[in-house]
Amino acid sequence: MIELISDLGGGKTSFVRGLAQGMGSDDSVHSPSFTLSNEYVGGKLTLHHLDFYRLQEPGIMREELAEMLCDLKAVVVVEWADIVENVLPINRLRIRIKATGDTSREFTLIYPESLDYLIYKET
Repeated sequence: MIELISDLGGGKTSFVRGLAQGMGSDDSVHSPSFTLSNEYVGGKLTLHHLDFYRLQEPGIMREELAEMLCDLKAVVVVEWADIVENVLPINRLRIRIKATGDTSREFTLIYPESLDYLIYKET
């Protein structure tokens, strides 16, 4: 599970677009701000992209998110996750994206030690 943290227009959807392409998806990736969630198929995995920016009350989305998180063949990416914080796993990758220019971004990865194996480190 990946949580994306950034300001509006910070590059969250662009990140998901790159992730979907990296998974082999040919789907057109767009922000789920108005639909709450989009699904993309890439290879043997499904990418669920959720955006809770406009959500006032999590309601049924909390249950749907919990189901997605149990699917071992799914990658779940959540934007504006504060409203569903109690559903998110503790062992998640959080990516903070900060715009440093019109076309440049700074990425900060926040993760528990249990996910250390996911991070590439030069030897």
